[in-house]
Parts: sequence; C-alpha cells; structure tokens
Amino acid sequence: MTSFLDVDSSALGRRWVGPDPENDRLAEALAQDTGLPAPLARVLVRRGVSAAAAEAFLDPKLKDLLPDPRTLIDMEKAATRFLAAINARERIAIFADYDVDGGTSAALLVWWLREKGLTATVYVPDRIDEGYGPNEEAMARLAADHDLIICVDCGTLSHGPVSAAKGADVIILDHHLGGETLPDAHAVVNPNRQDESGDLAHLCAAAVVFLMLVEANRQLRDAGVKGPDLMALLDLVALATVADVAPLVGVNRAFVRQGLRIMAQRERPGIVALSDVARMDTTPSSYHLGFLLGPRVNAGGRIGKADLGARLLSTDNMQEAKDLAEMLDSLNGERRDIENAVRDAALDQIETRDKNGALVWAAQDGWHPGVVGIVASRLKEATNRPAIVIGFDGDIGKGSGRSIGKIDLGASIQRLAAEGLLIKGGGHKMAAGLTVARDKLEPAMARLEELLDKQGATLAGPSDLKIDGILMPGAVTVELIEQLEKAGPYGAQAPAPRFAFPDCQILFAKKVGANHLKVTFGDGLGARIDAISFGAMDGPLGSMLTEHGGRRFHLAGRLDINVWQGKRSPQLRLEDAQPANAT
Repeated sequence: MTSFLDVDSSALGRRWVGPDPENDRLAEALAQDTGLPAPLARVLVRRGVSAAAAEAFLDPKLKDLLPDPRTLIDMEKAATRFLAAINARERIAIFADYDVDGGTSAALLVWWLREKGLTATVYVPDRIDEGYGPNEEAMARLAADHDLIICVDCGTLSHGPVSAAKGADVIILDHHLGGETLPDAHAVVNPNRQDESGDLAHLCAAAVVFLMLVEANRQLRDAGVKGPDLMALLDLVALATVADVAPLVGVNRAFVRQGLRIMAQRERPGIVALSDVARMDTTPSSYHLGFLLGPRVNAGGRIGKADLGARLLSTDNMQEAKDLAEMLDSLNGERRDIENAVRDAALDQIETRDKNGALVWAAQDGWHPGVVGIVASRLKEATNRPAIVIGFDGDIGKGSGRSIGKIDLGASIQRLAAEGLLIKGGGHKMAAGLTVARDKLEPAMARLEELLDKQGATLAGPSDLKIDGILMPGAVTVELIEQLEKAGPYGAQAPAPRFAFPDCQILFAKKVGANHLKVTFGDGLGARIDAISFGAMDGPLGSMLTEHGGRRFHLAGRLDINVWQGKRSPQLRLEDAQPANAT
C-alpha cells in the first residue's frame, strides 16, 4: 500500500495511510446526494453511513436507539426487587467501584432514590487496602445494616463476597467479563455475562444502571405511578461512557450526545463545580469528559479517599460540590506527578526487553497502584502493544493492563488466574486488573505474552496514522468544524477525523507550558491556522518544528474550535509532521 503523501516514516516514526479509492468515490457520491461538505461525507462513509441514513445519523434520537432493558438477563428481576425495596422503605446500600464508571453509577441511583424521598448508603472500597470489587468483610458489614445491596461496576466475579452478605439480597449491575459461573446474587445484570448475546457488550456500567432505571420507571408507569426524570440523568451516563472508553457507537453515541446537552445546562452541582475548577470555558464535548472531568473524578480513587468522586457526583449542595471539586483537582495534580515518575521508570524498563513481542510490561517495588493503569496506557500508546504495569508491596504486586485493537486482554488475564499464575485477575477486552505473587511474575508475563501472541499482538507493528483526507488552511472555518461535530461525539471506535495539511510554512513555533507546542502555519498564500500539540516537546516533533529552518512540512491532526476572550477560531490539534522535501 502506498503511503499517504509518501510519508513512510514521520517525525514520530509512523506511516501515513489515506482513505482507499473506493471510500473516496463513495464520499464524493454521498456529498453530491446530500449536499453535505466533502470532509463530513468522508466521515460518514468511514462510519458506514449511507446517503439515506445520513440525516438520522447526524441527529441521533435516544428513543430510536435505546434497547429494551428486558433483553438483558435478570433485568426485570432486578428492577422488581429494587422497587420492592423502595415500596417497603428498606435500607439500601450501593457498593461501587472507585473509578468514574463506578462513581457515576452510584450517583445515578442516589439521584433517582432522592426523587423518591429515599437515601442510600454508598460504599466505595479503598484501592490499596481493599482492592477492586466487593470483599467479604465489607459485604458482611453492609448486610448487617441493610436489606438490599446493589453492586455497580463490580461484583460479577465476586462469589465469596456475595455469599458473605448474609441476610441481604444482592443485585449486581456490571459490565466486566463474566466467568463460567455467577455469584449467588438475587440478580446479575451484565451484557458481558457468558450467557448473553453480546449485542450490548459495548455498554459501560452506568449505562446498565440507567437501563435498570428505565425498566423501574416502566414498572412504575404500569402501576400508575410517575417515575423520576431519566433524561436529566444522562450527563452522568455520558461522563461514564467516555471516561470508561466505551465504544461511541449505537446507543452509546446517543447517550453522550444527549448527555452533553444536559451538561451544558449546568444544573448538577458536582459537574458544574468540577467544570469550573478545570477551567472549562466552552460548551462541553467528549474531549472535556475524557481529559478534564474524568481524570479529576478518578483522582480520589487513585491516590485519595476512594469515595470522593461518587460524593461529588451525588451531592445536591453547591458548597459541598465546590469543596469536593477543589480537593479532587489538587489530588489530580499530585496524581500527575506520581504518574510521570512511574512512567519514566517504566519506559526505562521496557527498553531492556523486546518491544517487538506481543506484550510490554514493567514492575517495581513501591509503584502507586492508583497510577499503574494510566502508565499502562502510556506504554501501549508508545509501543502499540498490550501493556501491563505492576507495583509491588512486599511479595504481592497489583497491576493493570491496557490492550490494542482486537486483542482481548481481559480474557487472557482471566485465563492466567484460572491457571493459578495470578492470585486474581479480570476485566474486559481493552483493560484488565491483576494481582500476582512476586515468584509468579516472570512465568505469568511469559504465559500472558504467549496467549496474546496467539491473538496476533506480535504482528501489530508500529501503528499507522490514518488520514481522512487533505485540507488547506484557507478551507478550515468554524462552520466546517461545527458540521464535522454533527457526526460525533468522537471517541473509542469512533475516532475524530484526521486531516493532512500538505506543504505548509511554519510561521510560528514555540514551547508553551511544561512540554506543549504552539504553532501557526500557512499555505504561503495568506491563509493561516493555529495549532497546538500536547506533549510534543517530550519527543522529536517539538524540536523538528521549533528548529524548522524555513523548511515546509506536511502536518496532520484533528480540528477543533479554540475560544479566547469570547472569540472562536479554528485550531488544529497537531499529532504528527514530516518535512515536505523529505518525501
């Protein structure tokens, strides 16, 4: 395959790959049939959208895409037990995971119950002392004081802890990969149970919780009772969907699109306070959810008090929300410092191992378990390989992994646990957690690499940079970017379009902040556009463009709208470059 603009090895060592000729032809035909701009037509063709379906795709309606909750096993049973607890004014506890998905899942239930005049106990386990998911001591303690325990974003593999909840019923609302057997709970609702069809496997836990509330409202309506407003809760579902990197396809896309509209109304104290402390000054987008709000909600569970995120998202008190948001913002800064130190050490480690195998991994004493997942993501991005990062405390290591493409890491980790190489492990296709004994570390990683190699991870190679087409600076307008946004929101399995700007002059290039790069480039005919490249000064891209020496460049990246002092202007999020005269 011929590389796009003949870029075989860019500043970042990537080959640029453009749209195939058939997609070009289809995009041209779609643009003619619909009158839509050619760049937008390219996005629609890439997503498999026909001219006849374009209008509905660009304006997705939740009512058209929402699945029937009862298609999920145990859903009707779960909602019926939930409503019985409400009608009997039973004591309800919510056991939530410590990440964004767990926090939003808990908050969904808290807000819904508040509308019904009820409060629930929210319990979030400490990442270091208790680890992921329900544990026997906590579940027994909750069961002593509550009639119903609802486990959200966890519990599918928790046989012992569920059995320890003597005297209380347990409902599990989860999305992590299920095992061959399920805990003895009253109901286990999980689209990734082994006996499920898999049609809704892309849902995060908050989406599963939302569907249970849809079913609960339906049962209330059948009984002649009006349920709480569910549409008002979609900002929480949107935040979880993006932060948990759930694929933005099908109903997930509608969840996020509608949730962003709700969020823009600034009515939930926790999200308003968090947006303000993160200095969000534009209409919220999926980028804000994934890179500004999500990390701050996660910061409590990573290095602070585990329940801070759930408390922030659940509170209806603005002052409490401001206090919690400031606390999480401070913790997020600490998290970044810890992450950077672990990342640098992990990158040094993988240099000593074969980076062309099926797995990259790093392990060391004292690495904070709250950042190993983020660092695993950084290793994955740097190598385009599944990555595992483990921090040891004594002879026990707790780690996290991230995967690529079609490589199912969660299933492989589960198999290692079943084979006795891990103390425990689980997750889903793209992310997994594990606990390993020090003397099993090397054999466990060797076995994991073997399993991933059988799935084809060794063949991944350096990742290509996929380009959707060519644009010139003069063609980029705020209006064009707004039209492209209609095909969003963009995220996992629905990447934002990436365009190449060929043969451009670098008019301005300067380091900004700790390691970012600000660039202005033009076509030599008067048109120009600003660009920002985050983290570019940590690699070859920053030095190449700041020391351009008058050379012209091919530039590639994604478009967004920059807002400065109330003025909106086009901006390129620059991702890669190559001198034009080098091709």
